[in-house]
Amino acid sequence: MTARPDDHSLTETGLPPRGEGRILLIACGALAHEILALKRLNGWAHLDLRCLPANLHLWPDRIPPAVEAAVTEHRADYDKVFVVYADCGTGGQLSDTCQKLGVEMIEGPHCYSFFEGNTKFAAKAEDEFRAFYLTDFLVRQFDAFVWRPMGLDRHPELRDMYFGNYTTLIYQAQTNDPALDAKAEDCANRLGLAYQRRYTGYGDLEPALARQTP
Repeated sequence: MTARPDDHSLTETGLPPRGEGRILLIACGALAHEILALKRLNGWAHLDLRCLPANLHLWPDRIPPAVEAAVTEHRADYDKVFVVYADCGTGGQLSDTCQKLGVEMIEGPHCYSFFEGNTKFAAKAEDEFRAFYLTDFLVRQFDAFVWRPMGLDRHPELRDMYFGNYTTLIYQAQTNDPALDAKAEDCANRLGLAYQRRYTGYGDLEPALARQTP
């Protein structure tokens, strides 16, 4: 049985491929647990997974060149490469890179959208423009992606400056885990926001992966 990758490694170094299967998924480390769960549930042995470090999201301009380097490194070993990143703050640069490389990528502006379902997320956008979203991974890695990068561990007085225009933290739950629910609510309290939990499951991620057939 393959060991479950730990969140620190997924944040800092990513996950190497196993050299199995005919289709390589190049994905954000923040999606590793969900993709591996879907592989197990559906028996998708034809899919292999290479994750780039999740902390690239702290510098979105680094995502397109990192994806390009990964595609260039691995594509000769597989029949097909599929990129499991949404736009993720790259301003269309990742889409341009994928088009140049001739590889497809998952649809959506960010993972919050495709976990919700892109159509559903877009329909709620006008009512939730003051919402701050977290996924399972970001709840577990809240300090690494929110609290410390924003300097709130050193300067908590900055909280209201950063989050004063938000009203609600919406936890998009991929799994039903009471411990994560409690931690997400604590994250909302730390940010001074109202808390809402919304179970999304895997949203558009599962059908996007299901279409990747040999």
